Amino acid sequence: MSTINRMETATRMSKVVIHQDTIYLCGQVGENAKDPIDKQTKTMLAKVDVLLEQAGSSRKHILSATIYIRDMKDFTAMNEVWDNWVPEGHAPARACVEARMARPELLVEISVIAARIHGQN
Repeated sequence: MSTINRMETATRMSKVVIHQDTIYLCGQVGENAKDPIDKQTKTMLAKVDVLLEQAGSSRKHILSATIYIRDMKDFTAMNEVWDNWVPEGHAPARACVEARMARPELLVEISVIAARIHGQN
């Protein structure tokens, strides 16, 4: 039977779940919900970087990303940040959907699945 490792677990969710060589991140949002979409996206992706590193991976190993955006009018601005963040040649499978957020000031959220790098955590 394979082990499931959970990191930063609370009552409702774990920030990271690792099963075999697959890493699942819970939804990440920007640091400051009052920021515009570009800053929310930058700080959201910075959180993804930190969690992936803690779990033994990196943005080069993202398999799939689902991005939730409050209003598609912000799609281009969000994508500018995303495109600069994703390493060339390592674009994951991705979906982006317009969605109502848990808090109205949140403009973007991401959920990530990544592969674990062998030889790390």
